[in-house]
Amino acid sequence: MSSGQVIRRAKYKTSVKDAGTPGVLKMNENKLVFRPNDPTSKTKLDVEFRQIKGHKNTKEGSNKPPWLNLTHDQGGSYIFEFESFSDLHVCREFVGNALAKCGEAAKAAPVEKVSSASKAACEQSAVPFSDEQLSTTEMELRMKLLRENSELQKLHKQFVIGGVLTESEFWATRKKLLDGDNDRKLKQRVGFKNSMILDTKPTTDGRTNKVTFNLTPEIKYQIFVLKPAVHQAFLNMVPSKMTEKDFWTKYFRAEYLHSTRNAVAAAAEAAEDEELAIFLKDDDILAREARRKIRRVDPTLDMEADQGDDYTHLPDHGIFRDGSKDISESQQELYRRTLSQDLNRQGAVVLEGRSVDADLEDPRTVAEALVRSRPETDATQEKLNRILRMTEIEDLRASHGHPFAPLCIKDPRDYFEAQQANALKSLDDTRAGTEQMKCSLTTEEAFSSLRKTISKIKTVGLNNPIVRPEVALMVFNGLTQNISSNKYQLGKNPQESILDRLPNATREELLHHWMSIQELLRHFWSSYPITTTYLNTKVSRLKDAMSQIYRQLEEIKESMQSDIRHQVSLLVRPMHQALDAAFQHYDADLHKKSARTGETPNGYV
Repeated sequence: MSSGQVIRRAKYKTSVKDAGTPGVLKMNENKLVFRPNDPTSKTKLDVEFRQIKGHKNTKEGSNKPPWLNLTHDQGGSYIFEFESFSDLHVCREFVGNALAKCGEAAKAAPVEKVSSASKAACEQSAVPFSDEQLSTTEMELRMKLLRENSELQKLHKQFVIGGVLTESEFWATRKKLLDGDNDRKLKQRVGFKNSMILDTKPTTDGRTNKVTFNLTPEIKYQIFVLKPAVHQAFLNMVPSKMTEKDFWTKYFRAEYLHSTRNAVAAAAEAAEDEELAIFLKDDDILAREARRKIRRVDPTLDMEADQGDDYTHLPDHGIFRDGSKDISESQQELYRRTLSQDLNRQGAVVLEGRSVDADLEDPRTVAEALVRSRPETDATQEKLNRILRMTEIEDLRASHGHPFAPLCIKDPRDYFEAQQANALKSLDDTRAGTEQMKCSLTTEEAFSSLRKTISKIKTVGLNNPIVRPEVALMVFNGLTQNISSNKYQLGKNPQESILDRLPNATREELLHHWMSIQELLRHFWSSYPITTTYLNTKVSRLKDAMSQIYRQLEEIKESMQSDIRHQVSLLVRPMHQALDAAFQHYDADLHKKSARTGETPNGYV
């Protein structure tokens, strides 16, 4: 694979339920090409990226296979199923970069060279729809959070619907909020009814020998889970060897023979019909699983010795048997199913719960999804997982989320305290290796020394100030103006803040701007360093949104009356400082990139 091209094996699907056409998917910066493995197949694709409006993909760890869904500007879609999620991630990243470049090319191209329809599609794809396919539960959770939190709803409407952020970008910074709601829910999963599906009772009309079994999609799914051999036989036989109706007819014929408790008749019919024998015999897959579990038992445990503890093997104990019927019964043992086996299997399945969240109407889809939900794990990994479940207590364990430092913009007056502590620390470090002199001075001598020091500072100046003079002057002026404005508030409520004295509309607007700035800055700083075209486009959108808020804050400050304009200015100043820092970093990074490539910004020399 070259840097400008991606080649992966994939299946092209016209719909989710389509089996798919296997082939090779090739993508470059301009288009994607799909060629099937079968040269006689007519399923071939040659699509330019400027015709793609967006893309979605399945979430890793879900029950769905690795799908990439590309949305066409005409309303259709192209679905590709990859062999692994690693191939899906590579292609998804490549498609996102290609769509972003398509959007940039559409903006820079002359109007006469680009049609209005294609230009609109490419400009829309400049913000790639990298949102993953969400389950119904996740979608309902997001909608619930938006309904309950009006401020979150305002931010979502402003930035997501406004095109500044995508859905995935907006919710990526709120993992704690989503996980916190999930943690409050009960750790329960929808399971099976604790009724014996193995004892499904038939109905008769009373006039003929016709027996009818009631079969629903739910019962089919439970049969697949309870009996892996029936599940495997369905995948192997339907529809290649028999129809689905014939398959279930043979299965329930076997169930009817089991219900009669006639092992001789079951053995006779199994000898005549090999397909029916699959349902009459013991489940080979469950037997192999049982033998594998026995091999993992501690070798110091003698299970046969435990079986002898019931004294039935000793003389004069138990029921006397001469062994004359053992030979015939051993031949029919293959077709005898005990109640204890049914109860044990039913209990294991009920405790395990559902493992497939799919449409139960199509048995083939359910059977294939059930195969994907059973990953092959070795004995060591299974043992480690079992130990982890036994030792970890969910209520007492620490959170899996990594700790993070929230964005905090402090008062500039805190600068004095920090600088004073640093100066004292550096002073102690410099004096650590020297001998400190202690002397006793009178009041006159100390005053004389202070006068000499002040005179020297006036003449020479302060070489190494503890704080920067310009910062000190700015804070001093701010404190002076604050004191002068507060002297007229004496006698009023001391708990009243500046926001309480503002009109309600202005207060709500300032608080919303503050939350908007925090949201934009969180996404802005997390996008650095800019390594992809997608991040570059995202940062540009964020910068434009922050510039708009910057101007709106200036308009609010200018529209205030003179008696509270200074108070509003004190509120707006930290917001402007935070935005100025972001703009300064953006310009410095842009200048650094221009210098690296030998170009100058804005076309100036």
